[in-house]
Amino acid sequence: MPVLTRLIPSPVVVDIRPGALDDLAKVLADQRISSSQGCLAIAISGGSGAALRARLEPSLPTAEWFEVGGGTLDDAIKLADDIKKAGRFDAIVGLGGGKIIDCGKFAAARVGLPLVAVATNLSHDGLCSPVATLDNDAGRGSYGVPNPIAVVIDLDIIREAPVRFVRSGIGDALSNISAVADWELAARERGEDIDGLAAAMARQAGEAVLRHPGGVGDDGFLQVLAEGLVMTGIAMSVSGDSRPASGACHEINHAFDLLYPKRAASHGEQCGLGAAFAMHLRGAHDESAYMAEVLRRHGLPVLPEEIGFTVDEFVKVVEFAPQTRPGRYTILEHLNLSADQIRDAYADYAKAIGS
Repeated sequence: MPVLTRLIPSPVVVDIRPGALDDLAKVLADQRISSSQGCLAIAISGGSGAALRARLEPSLPTAEWFEVGGGTLDDAIKLADDIKKAGRFDAIVGLGGGKIIDCGKFAAARVGLPLVAVATNLSHDGLCSPVATLDNDAGRGSYGVPNPIAVVIDLDIIREAPVRFVRSGIGDALSNISAVADWELAARERGEDIDGLAAAMARQAGEAVLRHPGGVGDDGFLQVLAEGLVMTGIAMSVSGDSRPASGACHEINHAFDLLYPKRAASHGEQCGLGAAFAMHLRGAHDESAYMAEVLRRHGLPVLPEEIGFTVDEFVKVVEFAPQTRPGRYTILEHLNLSADQIRDAYADYAKAIGS
């Protein structure tokens, strides 16, 4: 008998709006994730987490609070051990930025509890993905984890975060467009399976951010960006890997991080720049120029010089990039450019976008 439908791994709750944080206890109780008193283990940072704790504690009187030291594998293991020793909980809440949420994801998987992601910034698409990215002794690793059972994003809190976090999220969202184009290239050239639903979700998330006329201070734009980042995480769950959101753009990002770890810019800045350049490489010059125009409008870099790298260093980054994801086929692997060819392509790109 043919399978006519499939189950889509996604959160039970996605609550994105101003003031959402104040209703956290009610939302979790209504969805039967936790009791009305909030039997929760809440992971927070040692800095901004204190103010959020003071704000939420009255509505969550039975919650226990766990300070997370950083975003390492050791931090996540310690969080899991501390929660296990503390008693029984309905769920773990990761309340903070990407490091806190990723530690919470890993700890939740380790102790067998659902994870509620309460994001305080929109720096990347990992807040709803089935992956925890954690620093380890070998550098940085990606660990498979269940999707969050709930995602809560308070737009009032997002506006309080430094604007660079929103800009980073914009670059990460726009890079979906390039990543899906790479996935389609791999399907054509290598016969790689492509999940049409995951590709559509990721591409439309990127296009919604690309085409929105608003800016980083507008609730309407922040709503679309937050929704796009959540949809991208779900797209990765649907496909079973990061393919819908990671192509040449992310290979270039990883190469920056590996070759110049002390000088690298934010994840989203590097991914956005990488996406605009990758679109140019595949001959989509109009799309590349428009993506660069939108990145500039939001205050993101489109040239390596704008994040402190020379052209020679960028050529080295692009040449090294395919080594960061062995087995992944993108426009970089397809063209297999020499250093001189990368330099020429970059000169054309810089001229096309009006350097």
